[in-house]
Amino acid sequence: MANFEQAFRITLGHEGGYVFDPDDAGGETYRGVARRYHPDWPGWQAIDRIKQEVTGKRLLNKKLAESAELQQQIQAFYKQHYWDRFQGDSIPTQALAEELFDTGVNMGVHRAARFLQEGLNLLNRNQKSFKDILEDGKLGAGTLRALSNYLEKDPPEHLLKIMNILQGMHYIAYMRKSPTQEKYARGWLKRVSTK
Repeated sequence: MANFEQAFRITLGHEGGYVFDPDDAGGETYRGVARRYHPDWPGWQAIDRIKQEVTGKRLLNKKLAESAELQQQIQAFYKQHYWDRFQGDSIPTQALAEELFDTGVNMGVHRAARFLQEGLNLLNRNQKSFKDILEDGKLGAGTLRALSNYLEKDPPEHLLKIMNILQGMHYIAYMRKSPTQEKYARGWLKRVSTK
């Protein structure tokens, strides 16, 4: 079964420190946690306190990284809001769990689960391996059963490729719709890879 700490380390490598980019829909953000979407996250109290104590982004990020309590809050947040929501501990391969987790963090758990479901349906050999599943973005018993059936006959790499293609297609569509978001393309593309 998959390991949260390993997936967390990889995803955290994609997330920056403290940022307040006016073009970012999330607004003020620390390690990928956007204040606009998670205003009640307890880590904001520590961040606000440290912001009052230091000047300059580099020193601020250094002090934030040195706060053991804040780093524990980040890890707990990611586990509760992402890993546990898609039942990361029950995903049979680490690579698939890492992909679901990272995509969930960046695009939402619902979309990550939908990419998995769509990939499973595309790879079920016209329903000869298993019946199509509902692409509802909810990772429940039916999706886990289909995933298990898929992995009995095929390696995870094919499924990972399809999930990454869908992720890349989403980024491209988003940038076409909102050209100001093109500045994030290189960071997003780092997430679209099979290890």
